[in-house]
Amino acid sequence: MAIMLGMLLAFYLIVIGILYVSKRKDTKASFSEYAVGGRSYGPWFVAMSYVNSWWPGSTFIAFFGLAAGAGVFGLYGLAYSILGVGLMYFMATRAWRWGAKYNLQSQPDLLGKRFDSHAVRVISSIIGVVALLPWVVLGMQALGTLFQIASGGTWSIVVSLIVGVAVIVVRQFWTVKMGMRGLILTDMFQGSVAYVLSAVIGVMMLTGLGSSPISFSALAALPEKFLLIPGDGDTYGPFYWFSLIFTGVVGALCWPTSFQRIFTANSVRSVKAATTRTMLISGGFYTILMLVGMAAVAIPAVAAKPQMAWFTLLDQYGGTWMTGLALVIVFAAAMGHIDGSVQVCGLQIANDIVQRPGKRLSDRKLIFIAKGSMIAFMAIATALAFATFNMTRLQLLAQISYQLVVQIAVPLFLGIFWKHGNKYGAIAGMSVGAVLAAVLTAVFPDDIAALGSLTSGVVALAANLVVYLVVSSLTGQDAAERARIDEFFEAAKHPALRSDILAIEEAAAVVEAVDLDEEMAPR
Repeated sequence: MAIMLGMLLAFYLIVIGILYVSKRKDTKASFSEYAVGGRSYGPWFVAMSYVNSWWPGSTFIAFFGLAAGAGVFGLYGLAYSILGVGLMYFMATRAWRWGAKYNLQSQPDLLGKRFDSHAVRVISSIIGVVALLPWVVLGMQALGTLFQIASGGTWSIVVSLIVGVAVIVVRQFWTVKMGMRGLILTDMFQGSVAYVLSAVIGVMMLTGLGSSPISFSALAALPEKFLLIPGDGDTYGPFYWFSLIFTGVVGALCWPTSFQRIFTANSVRSVKAATTRTMLISGGFYTILMLVGMAAVAIPAVAAKPQMAWFTLLDQYGGTWMTGLALVIVFAAAMGHIDGSVQVCGLQIANDIVQRPGKRLSDRKLIFIAKGSMIAFMAIATALAFATFNMTRLQLLAQISYQLVVQIAVPLFLGIFWKHGNKYGAIAGMSVGAVLAAVLTAVFPDDIAALGSLTSGVVALAANLVVYLVVSSLTGQDAAERARIDEFFEAAKHPALRSDILAIEEAAAVVEAVDLDEEMAPR
């Protein structure tokens, strides 16, 4: 108990130390610095931050348990994550150049600019924030499970949950204080521990180094049932596997936490280089993790509790110290994912929901609102984590969130690569898609058998697309709108000039000064 808790504490103190050492000395940071780190980070920082925002701590529990309990089925996560990251490469040039030229801070900010609509901005932001909430709740509950394991089972689940929530709340002090800068810097360390170290350990076990309970040879002896995927002779229809991959690919850059990483890079070149590095880190880590899980299917303790297989294997491999390391790895992934989710939700609430068209809030006010929104978001997540800990269908909320977030895809992808379509189509499409996804997932939480096992998200996305195209076609674009869109797309063909960026920063400084003068004026 003391060893495992001590290892978690040591890791936690290192993270806090990194934040303390790297915090800015001045208190006048711009909102761009707070929201996207001043667009100043290179490919390795962007890549590791993307990976840390993509793979939560539950990867080592739910996904690893899927490989240990169902075999090759677990590899579906590899397919959609690698293909999804590829979209980042193709979006990089336009998204980054628009972000730099127009000082965009978030995914909804880009959508609002593309469609010249505050409503589009608000709807996409609400979808993103609501979709992320269940994952933060699940992440906080996972931390409670970690501390129960670390205590050797001596702490009750309630006590463990309180400790887990307390730890992440203290960590959020720095997320609220430093914004994206704090996330980027700690993601490099946390990601190295969570994904690089776990991959190294996985290779060590698979190659039989030391007293490993598994090896590559175990993969050759997998029973046939572990080599089948859903739809291959079971109760699922032919479209289930397709739906899982398709929804994952489409949703990869719909998650606000993932898309936000494009804006943190210091250039288009850095975004594209980060994409290749992300594929290397994410693909290598996840492939090794799944192979480890599949190699362990014959171990009785793993078969009995597949979702605890990661901890079971490392305990058999190296006892208490290795179990402690397993806990630290999951802790690093969980904390990084929660941090990123809370930061981007606070940012979007301030920048895309509270801020109204026609009057830009000062950087000081935006940062204040973002910080307050993060605190409120954490408070809601904390309350839900306690209230729903024993809820048997909490997984349904996570499923709804995934089917929900992909509804941003239609205006996002078509808006970036296609000049046609308008705000009316975007508003109607996202609204219909989001409502339909929520209703269908509540009725059909897994698949819709009558439609060949299509999932609710795919059906809702199809309806979203049809509504977008029909409504946009019926309402059309006038000459002024076409000219605006042509100018917008033309801006993506040319690198953002430093003079443009400086002009935006100077304009923001003027707004800040005027706002401050108004507040200081006598009443």
